[in-house]
Amino acid sequence: MTATIARPAPPGGPARPAPQDAPAVAQLLGRPMPTDRLRGWVVALVLTVVGGIVRFWDLGWPTDQGTPIFDEKHYVPQAWQVLRNGGYEDNPGYELVVHPPLSKQLMAVGQWVFGYDPVGWRAASALVGTLCILVIIRVARRMTRSTLLGGLAGVLLIADGVSHVSARVGMIDIFPALFVLLAFAALLVDRDDVRARLAVVVAEGRIAETVYGPRLGVRWWRLAAGACLGLSLAAKWSGLYYIVFFGLLLLGFDAAARRAAGVARPFVGTLVRDVAPAAWAFLGVPVLCYLASWLPWIASETGTDRHAVGQQLPVGGPFGFLPDWLRGLAYYSTKVLEFHATLDTPRGSPHPWESKPWTWPMGLRPMLYYYESGTAELGCGSPSCVSAVMLIGTPALWWVSVPVLGWSIWRVVTAFDWRHVAVLVGYGAGFLPWFTNLDRQMYFFYMTPVAPFLVLAVVLALGEFLGRREQGLERRRTGTLVVGVYTGLVVANFAWLWPILVGTWITADRWNAELWLPSWR
Repeated sequence: MTATIARPAPPGGPARPAPQDAPAVAQLLGRPMPTDRLRGWVVALVLTVVGGIVRFWDLGWPTDQGTPIFDEKHYVPQAWQVLRNGGYEDNPGYELVVHPPLSKQLMAVGQWVFGYDPVGWRAASALVGTLCILVIIRVARRMTRSTLLGGLAGVLLIADGVSHVSARVGMIDIFPALFVLLAFAALLVDRDDVRARLAVVVAEGRIAETVYGPRLGVRWWRLAAGACLGLSLAAKWSGLYYIVFFGLLLLGFDAAARRAAGVARPFVGTLVRDVAPAAWAFLGVPVLCYLASWLPWIASETGTDRHAVGQQLPVGGPFGFLPDWLRGLAYYSTKVLEFHATLDTPRGSPHPWESKPWTWPMGLRPMLYYYESGTAELGCGSPSCVSAVMLIGTPALWWVSVPVLGWSIWRVVTAFDWRHVAVLVGYGAGFLPWFTNLDRQMYFFYMTPVAPFLVLAVVLALGEFLGRREQGLERRRTGTLVVGVYTGLVVANFAWLWPILVGTWITADRWNAELWLPSWR
């Protein structure tokens, strides 16, 4: 006999049966969400507006004599091609199209609204970076069940130099960061939804009807997570890592929920009940979303490698039964993969700002996106002036990464705190895969999608300092003081770095004072 699932009754609906296993129900549901829903949304929206002002402030500066800076020189004209062609690039002469189209399609929207100028190049990035603030506030609130800690997550992300600079340049890394964060948010909602459904079965005494536990029905939030992961893949191929890591996290959530509900064989039940629909949500749906970003290219006549069949590829052959567009896309993808696989550091001639992943957690080797020096006529008040934009993690935030991540690992080992598991999975998905090929050229901006998970790890640690209501007033006051001082330190550190995050003209002495470590030079 197979148990079926029912959703919890809506407010005002028929009363649910009295729980037959109240401890299991309580364990499943955990701490309830805060009841201050209105205040939670007010905090989130106000901080998002503040973050938007910070991200959009003087967005059109700087430029390279009116042209894009750093790697904007690749993506800005490609986005213009996308806008001109209706959604695809046509650069067959060089084939220097080494990322999927979605990020550039979104950048093209900004260019359509504001024109082919610096604001148009960067508007989509700034908007996406602002939305990341809104999402992380809601994510942190759900994880901690605290509106205060959710707001702190928003403040810390606003004050993160990596997230700030990535949201103010016409490059692509901020786009997968948003989609990954949205996927993570959907996973958390799905986790709560699954546990609520299982709680109904436990309360009705039906959990033992099968050793595998009940079927859980259509899980819309799981499908939403898969769609967001597909969009992250369509923005940049590194989204593939998150599909793998988040897929394992999803199955772990499911197994833990079935075990908490008292299912006789929870892990086998997860294999039997959850793996197949999870494969559809995290493999089938992402593939469809990825292919959807290529629809303009598929419909085109001049897209890069669109008509590879008959030119670079034979018309027939063992794969002749496949559609020409699919064979062309596969050919294009092999060229992209070849580019990335051979992007090694030249011996004796490394890129001046490349770095290796062991330096990334603390941001020991940032990246200089723009630099120009001039005279006092530029208004810095000194005979020698400097304008620079450096991708740098706010030290007050990034330099605590090692102890904070160590605390998360400790919490996993000693208490198996699911929140720390989730954050470590998100952090590891964007960090660990880069150790598989250390000869490859790598750069600190690869950590842009990881920055929100560092913020979440810090917020969880701050929650420990803050304490709980039952720990007493004096303990709470001390914790509030510690949290307030630390948050103020991060904001002050961000304010100090502001000139080299936005390219403000400063004196040469101030420029040198901004560079705290020899590796920053």
